[in-house]
Amino acid sequence: MTQQTSKQSHQARIVAVSVSDRKGVVKHNVDQARLLVDHGLEGDAHAEGGHRQVSLLAQESIDKMRAAGAQVKAGDFAENLTTLGLDVWALPVGTRLRVGSEVELEITQIGKACHKGCAIRELVGDCIMPREGVFARVLQAGIVKPGDVIEVLS
Repeated sequence: MTQQTSKQSHQARIVAVSVSDRKGVVKHNVDQARLLVDHGLEGDAHAEGGHRQVSLLAQESIDKMRAAGAQVKAGDFAENLTTLGLDVWALPVGTRLRVGSEVELEITQIGKACHKGCAIRELVGDCIMPREGVFARVLQAGIVKPGDVIEVLS
């Protein structure tokens, strides 16, 4: 049992699920959310279909910004899913992920242009999302919550 627990603690996982009801505001963390096929997180202002249905950012990326002096937390970069133990920015476009027991995602874009007036960039002089944030489309629906294991399928 101890060996299995140790192994599980090193698995990639979700540490926060974040949504906002309108664009241009910081997302707030929720206990769980439903991902809808070809849409994104139910109730999130950024869920519109297309190829950027869900955004992911590694906690390790947020920690880099904290080390640079930013007082930031999960959701502050407008990411839906904050991960731990997986370099999401290093995954090639087309990579498929299983999140928890139900959800399947496909990476569609790495990084994005930082929008004008980005509060993080103005405060710290840099923003990590344009380089290390990734976007995915939802292939299989389901509930996601903090603690869910992330598995790279292909």
